[in-house]
Amino acid sequence: MNKQNLPSQQQLSEVVEHALKQARQKGASSAEIAVSSGLGFSATIRKAEVETIEHEKDQAIDITVYFGKKKGSATTTDMSFDLIDKVVERACVMAQYTIEDDCAGLPEQADMATDWPELDLYHPWDITVEEAIKQAKACEKIAFDCDPRINNSEGATLETYQAIHLYANSYGFIGEELASRHGLSLSVIAEQNGQMQHDYSYSSARDYKDLWPIEKIAHEAVDRTLKKLNPRKLKTCEVPVIFSADIASSLISSFLNAISGGSLYRRSSFLVDSLGQKLFPDFVRITEDPYILKGLGSCPFDGEGVRVKPRDIVQQGTLQGYLLSSYSARKLKMKTTGNAGGVHNILVSSGSQDLQGLIKTMQKGLIVTDVIGQGVNLVTGDYSRGASGFWVENGEIQFPVEEITIAGNLRDMFKGIIEIGTDIEKRSKIQVGSILINKMMVAGN
Repeated sequence: MNKQNLPSQQQLSEVVEHALKQARQKGASSAEIAVSSGLGFSATIRKAEVETIEHEKDQAIDITVYFGKKKGSATTTDMSFDLIDKVVERACVMAQYTIEDDCAGLPEQADMATDWPELDLYHPWDITVEEAIKQAKACEKIAFDCDPRINNSEGATLETYQAIHLYANSYGFIGEELASRHGLSLSVIAEQNGQMQHDYSYSSARDYKDLWPIEKIAHEAVDRTLKKLNPRKLKTCEVPVIFSADIASSLISSFLNAISGGSLYRRSSFLVDSLGQKLFPDFVRITEDPYILKGLGSCPFDGEGVRVKPRDIVQQGTLQGYLLSSYSARKLKMKTTGNAGGVHNILVSSGSQDLQGLIKTMQKGLIVTDVIGQGVNLVTGDYSRGASGFWVENGEIQFPVEEITIAGNLRDMFKGIIEIGTDIEKRSKIQVGSILINKMMVAGN
């Protein structure tokens, strides 16, 4: 696959310019158009047999018109001008019947991006389905050859995707984003003494050349799975807890959701009115950087064409800023932070110790490597999730554990962070190391 398979910027520009012209002719005071087109495929094998091959080709045109403070939106997947005319008409009719919203409208013109750096996000992969199947099979075979206890597989999947996105509005702003994303994952099953465990590994990158070697993915999947064999249960206790790096990102995600504009203006977050408050220990710094080359969360502008820039969200443990779109900013009587569409590369500062160092520091407690369920209440901050992981005593892992529940309150958990490890998980747009928390309730037998 290559760029020629996607519509050109010229084609998409003609589409958005036509839609904007139609909106003006229908009497709209302003309008915005987002056009995206993407294609890719995924190939999944299991036990050396092809299980699924999925080809993906999608495109969408989102048209939003404003008549003063009245808003109407409509969507189509057809880029023909005749159909676009009908969709604009539909959006305009919808706007006439909506209630006025003082916060509706385009971002302030002064907030629009005027230039942005080249972020190196587009690396199409000219790989065939046959080659993808071959790589997935090779990855799974390496895992099976590692240890006789690995006797089954949940599959290996190789996927590749590329897309072009264009956003334009009545200010004359037009911005293009061309990006790719590729991945390889493997999940295996181990059996011993009549018990089975499963785990996985994966790699994800903008540039296929940056993917982990298949050997590394296979060996990590095997290692993670074998370590979980012969788990025990725990008695209910209150102990320190380490969230492994890949799970720690979900903690940070809960924090980000709690400071997002939608949660705040609806007052459905335990962090309402928390700007300037100390939420974490002094050593915690959380930054957002949209401009990391090849970053999984990098972008030249946000979903409304607003400029983005690196900034501190948390500095010395204190909340410096929320995550706001222009709409949520108006609801809160604040300014947009360029977060329409979400966050862009969240980086959490680490201490000086890796995971082994954190385990030594903890001495006795629980390492959480898997969580189950959606037991996070953003209104109260209460946290309760099923979990599994490893029990630690005398600064060393003793045995795997399962069928437990961990519970606490996010506000207390954030303040109770003792240290953040150097084992930073970089396969996500939230990059954080393992997190050691002073205490949580662990419910078992």
